[in-house]
Amino acid sequence: MEINDALGFIETYGLVSVLEAADAMCKAADVELVGYENVASGLISVVIRGDVGAVRAAVEAGIKEASKVGPIYSSNVIARPHADIKKIVARYVLDW
Repeated sequence: MEINDALGFIETYGLVSVLEAADAMCKAADVELVGYENVASGLISVVIRGDVGAVRAAVEAGIKEASKVGPIYSSNVIARPHADIKKIVARYVLDW
């Protein structure tokens, strides 16, 4: 993770709405899809990273589109996260 990177998160209920969020985020701005986590009881979080402005725009777009499909439980953008945050984020990296 570069020093200027930001992390963006959206947590929603169900696979369909989290896929809608991820699709909208990736289309809205130049961000990288880091991964997702099936938290519990149907809650799923999706994680992106990129430039701070791009991540903010992507999260806003993801919230807008996913809320058409299901409820959004939370969202957040962390600008310039501490380097140790990589230890947590690494757990969610998609390995294609």
